[in-house]
Amino acid sequence: MNNHLIQRLQSELAEIQAAGLFKQERIIASEQSAHIIANGKPVLNLCANNYLGLSSHPKTIEAAHAAIEKRGYGLSSVRFICGTQDIHKELEAKISQFLGTEDTILYCAAFDANGGLFEPLLNEQDAIISDELNHASIIDGIRLCKAERHRYKHNDMAELEERLIATQHCRSRMIATDSVFSMDGTIAQLDKIVALAEKYDAIIMIDECHSSGFMGKTGRGVHEHCNVMGKIDIITGTLGKALGGANGGFTSGSKEVIDMLRQKSRPYLFSNTLAPSIVGASIAILDMLSETTSLRDKLEENTAYFREKITAAGFDIKPGIHPIVPIMLYDAVLAQKMAARMLEEGIYVVGFFFPVVAKGNARIRVQISAGHEREDLDQAIAAFTKVGKELGVIK
Repeated sequence: MNNHLIQRLQSELAEIQAAGLFKQERIIASEQSAHIIANGKPVLNLCANNYLGLSSHPKTIEAAHAAIEKRGYGLSSVRFICGTQDIHKELEAKISQFLGTEDTILYCAAFDANGGLFEPLLNEQDAIISDELNHASIIDGIRLCKAERHRYKHNDMAELEERLIATQHCRSRMIATDSVFSMDGTIAQLDKIVALAEKYDAIIMIDECHSSGFMGKTGRGVHEHCNVMGKIDIITGTLGKALGGANGGFTSGSKEVIDMLRQKSRPYLFSNTLAPSIVGASIAILDMLSETTSLRDKLEENTAYFREKITAAGFDIKPGIHPIVPIMLYDAVLAQKMAARMLEEGIYVVGFFFPVVAKGNARIRVQISAGHEREDLDQAIAAFTKVGKELGVIK
């Protein structure tokens, strides 16, 4: 071991701990659901991306078991060598049909989908114009590409237009944005972005990780919510949140875009194939969501109820309609203290602070699920109110 490295890391870790910002992992000894066993005690879970409650749904588990029995545990290879099964093609077709696109390519993670997107499609002749609050995976993917890099203020359409005007010398311009921003729950103005893209002949890429399955009237995503289905060039997303909660990501778009990614996207070419159990379960989930909107509708109702009641209790939350509900505390140490006290009260939440969010914007990010019942939400609101008064967050 290199002692200089160890000593430096020990010092840096000690500084993080002294500042009260050290991240501790909590151990879950149960399936992922609205109610879990965390740190040895039963708690109400308000901290998962399990928006539709499908992570432990009986149909999800049944389909995963069936896929293992029929197609095995894993492929031990990458897609273009000997790792493509019939069910991988079936899932890609299902996602394309669900999103209204021509074709889809699967990845082992949504981070890989974004990481492997930009470099195969763009080079130094092109430009990428990115929302300043985009997910780390979009940022890292852009860094791997030689295209010009430009940012615009979050959801600021005037500044986006300025960037489009300033890059008209480029061969292609790609607007890259989350459709839902994971820390705030804010929604991209895709209708306005589409209008600007059409005006300036730009490509649109959106990350639908926090919207696929439940945003829009039939859960197709924010492009449905904003009435611009068929007008988005590239959609990336995940199977690891609302669509089952395991792992796996995808990129969906025109046949030509997907064909090029199959030829050149490094995370696709050099990563093992997505496991059959995940593929089988994802197929079943997309079938389920195409048959009924009951889970999506329940999530919408739960979200509206929680937002109304937590606001009435006096908390400062980011306004919106998304099941991500940021309870703003602004102080990182306070966010840690509140999360710890909430766990003592039987509510599993986590404090978010720099570098996950900007300095001075610490918060607890609540995530509502269709798996929550009304009594769960009432329990959470009562606990937040009790702890909030105790810590001086509310009166």
